[in-house]
Amino acid sequence: MLSNIVKNITPSATQDMEVTVADMLAEGIDVIGFNAGEPDMGTPDFISEACKKAIDEGRTKYVNTVGIFELREAICRKLKRDNGLEYDPAQICVSTGAKQAVNNAVKAVVNPGDEVIIPSPCWVSYEEMVKMVGGIPVTVPTLNDFQLDVDAIEKAVNDKTAAIIINTPNNPTGAVYTEEILRKLADIAIKNDFYIITDEIYEKLIYSEKKHFSIASISKEAYDRTIVINGFSKAYRMTGWRVGYTAAPKEIADGIASIQGHTTSNSTTFVQYAAVEALRYGNDDISKMVREFERRKNYIYSRLVKIDGITCSNVDGAFYLMPNISAFFERGTNGKRIKDSYDFCNYILEEARVAVLPGAAFRAPDCVRIAYTNSFEKIKEGMDRIERALITLNKE
Repeated sequence: MLSNIVKNITPSATQDMEVTVADMLAEGIDVIGFNAGEPDMGTPDFISEACKKAIDEGRTKYVNTVGIFELREAICRKLKRDNGLEYDPAQICVSTGAKQAVNNAVKAVVNPGDEVIIPSPCWVSYEEMVKMVGGIPVTVPTLNDFQLDVDAIEKAVNDKTAAIIINTPNNPTGAVYTEEILRKLADIAIKNDFYIITDEIYEKLIYSEKKHFSIASISKEAYDRTIVINGFSKAYRMTGWRVGYTAAPKEIADGIASIQGHTTSNSTTFVQYAAVEALRYGNDDISKMVREFERRKNYIYSRLVKIDGITCSNVDGAFYLMPNISAFFERGTNGKRIKDSYDFCNYILEEARVAVLPGAAFRAPDCVRIAYTNSFEKIKEGMDRIERALITLNKE
């Protein structure tokens, strides 16, 4: 008999679509992917070369569970430089991707029966991670522009609240939480004594003059209640390398180290040396990538808002837009009716051969998530296909 953990978790919609698209491409079907949550550009050569060098030098043995000292030290320098945060290497745990880092953080501060607030729309894995430790996810809708609704969050707090998980810039919405709103959230956490798990993996992907602000930098009281999550997948285009990290108060950091020691032990050794190189020399490369993503975002947004029936917030982070497509519900063609965002995505995939993700998977049932992680040429073609498919629906 399967465990209750397996019975209670929901499969990942993002991974399901990745499999579907891969299968269609393998069959020779021309599909344009607006679904992938990873940069389409390859890992910079200097990072790959550092990894090869580490292998050639025999850096393939077990190392400290929490990561090599050089990397933890480099992470501390990065957090000081970019976020105004003072950490010691003993407060850092390098993990096998930021997803493991979030999982470690949840396990470190959530007990069975505890409640964890998750602003929604939200990444598909947060709720499942909370459920797997016996916690209770409490989703709280964001405002219309996808900023945090701090009043609603405060109303959701009670004596069972152990933590809140925030993600800024946000997946799936692309929203960048403002400093003003984050200060209000910190006040609520301090007043009610719960933890803040802040996932900042998209930190470098911000456009227009917006700035990233880390909630842990507000005060010592906020710092003492915050676990910072970050990694190398998005900014350094290292998704398959699987390297992320937590930065936390020492007691929590020690707990996270113990948890990881009984699960994966250290993140892949030679990859950690590549990560050191990424932190040393990667900023110029990031700037070029951000400019290209901003160009794509502006183009795809301009196309979306011109389509009759679609509304969309012009957000400034990550590489996602989340248009509202509910005007197409109850429309149809060829005898098929669109009832929800899943039906909408299936229609776009079948009719336009473009893959987008249903907002319902992210607790945004009236929306879809569009990732502009494809070439500019593919984005143009994909938007042409979507527009033609929706014109057909509008005529029904």
